[in-house]
Order: sequence, then structure tokens, then C-alpha cells
Amino acid sequence: MDRRQRKTRDAIFKAFSELLENNKYEHITVQDIIDKADIGRSTFYAHFETKDMLLKEMCYDIFGHIFDDELCEYNEDGTGLQSKLAHILWHLKEFKTNVCGILASQSRELFLGYLQQNLTVLFKMYLKDFKANVPEDFLLNFLVGGFSQTIIWWAENKMELPPEAVAEYYLKVVETH
Repeated sequence: MDRRQRKTRDAIFKAFSELLENNKYEHITVQDIIDKADIGRSTFYAHFETKDMLLKEMCYDIFGHIFDDELCEYNEDGTGLQSKLAHILWHLKEFKTNVCGILASQSRELFLGYLQQNLTVLFKMYLKDFKANVPEDFLLNFLVGGFSQTIIWWAENKMELPPEAVAEYYLKVVETH
């Protein structure tokens, strides 16, 4: 992507973020985004097929890259699941306005779907650390769903608790250690 394309894409993200601060996702139109970004309709569509695709790309920018190879490696040396969950929460908090706006909108499920795909990969590595005598697919679904609901709860409470405390509370409830 050249500098001009990157600048346009950044303008679209910035406009979308600003709109999310004061508007529900479902009330934001492509026209609102292009007006705020001061670009043409064809320029928007050259970057994104739909508003949902823009949201998907924003989700990737918010949390997709944090699920890199380093985060998705099993560590037995104390840098385990709790620190990785806290890392994810810190990153979500960095984008608090966007995350809270999306979670309060009708696109909550779309956002959570993208997040849960990545959480599934992470939790799969730590399944053997859980003492539950249940089928693995049930446990994985429970862990991913539970952490997703934890994120929603945390966002609804304005992300006031430190990420480390939220990760610790979550793991205490699921009894990992």
C-alpha cells in the first residue's frame, strides 16, 4: 500500500472511530463516513466493500495483530494464560472508545465473532491446564464464551478495573490452576 492509500485508509478509520464515539454502529451510514473522511464514495469502496468490512478491518487493527506467534505460544515459564489475557485486555482498553461503541451496537456479535476466532486458537493451547473432566470442545466453547462475556462486562463497567485484575478474576472463576 502506498503512502496516499495509507493516508486515505487512516482518514476512513479516523472518521469511523469519531462517528462511533457518538453514534450507534447501525445508525452510521457509508455516506456519514465518506462525509466525515472527506473522500468520495468510489474511494471508500476502493478500500472497503461494505461498512461491515470496514468494521472487520478495524477489529483486526484493534486486536488481530496481538494474536501473533509470540502470544499464541504455550509458555510454561510463568508467562502463561493470565498474562496473555491481561495483554489482550490492555490492548482492548487502548481502543476503549471504539470497543465500547461496537459492543453497545447491533454489531456486537460481528465484533465478538472476530475476537472469538482468535481466542479459540489461544485457549486451545492451554486446554491441558484445565482440570475439568468434560469434552474438549465443550471446555473450549465455555472458555471462549466466558472470556467474551467477561470483556462485555468489563466494557459495560467502563473498563475501570485493571486488565490484570480482570484476567485474574476470570481465571479464578474457571479454576485453571
